Amino acid sequence: MIGNNGPSQKDLEGSISSALLVADKELGNIVREVDEVSKALRVDAADVQTLRVTSHPAVWSALRHVIVERELRYLALTDDLTCLYNRRGFFAAATQQLKLARRNAQSMLLFFCDVDNLKLINDCYGHKEGDLALVRTADALEEAFRDSDILARLGGDEFAVLAMEASSQHQDVILRRLEETLKKANVNESRYGLSLSVGAARFDPQHALSLAGLMEHADQDMYEQKRKRPGHCLSHA
Repeated sequence: MIGNNGPSQKDLEGSISSALLVADKELGNIVREVDEVSKALRVDAADVQTLRVTSHPAVWSALRHVIVERELRYLALTDDLTCLYNRRGFFAAATQQLKLARRNAQSMLLFFCDVDNLKLINDCYGHKEGDLALVRTADALEEAFRDSDILARLGGDEFAVLAMEASSQHQDVILRRLEETLKKANVNESRYGLSLSVGAARFDPQHALSLAGLMEHADQDMYEQKRKRPGHCLSHA
């Protein structure tokens, strides 16, 4: 039994409630701090090592966990050579966007590309130069398409782009822009001209295909375009 001078049950409950509110507020501050800081940091970054020394232990522990988790997710979905999405990342991101496009009745274009003569580049100049050709291709795609578009290296010499909110009338404009970008990329390359074979498929929300169906149509179109073009060689364009 609590004496007359001790805290009442009501006082104890009030104290516990106040303590929980304070703890909840502190936890909320930690979570917000972790989320804000971790968006722009990597575990091995110098800024993170500074935070390790200066941050509250609880903040550092949570921060490290979040950063590692995000880095692992990034590595699982990203091509390590070009830093574009890999096949898994592309299918995850593009599938979600197609669902939204169907719901919002938006048209989109899917482009399927492969690098012409990559095997010859590897054979003539080595695989290091072949890797550089893939990086140059990724750079050209990033310049030709918008930041909101989803770009990926699917594997080998194959790339894909889902152009957001794009319709069939924009296809020629996009392809011309990509062609001009490749021409600029070839200005300082005297040994061979980097070129792409490109096919496209339109996503119609009224008669929507799956992502796999769009990929198949774009792939077929790409091979049709390749067959119409003269044979390629490594001489500069």
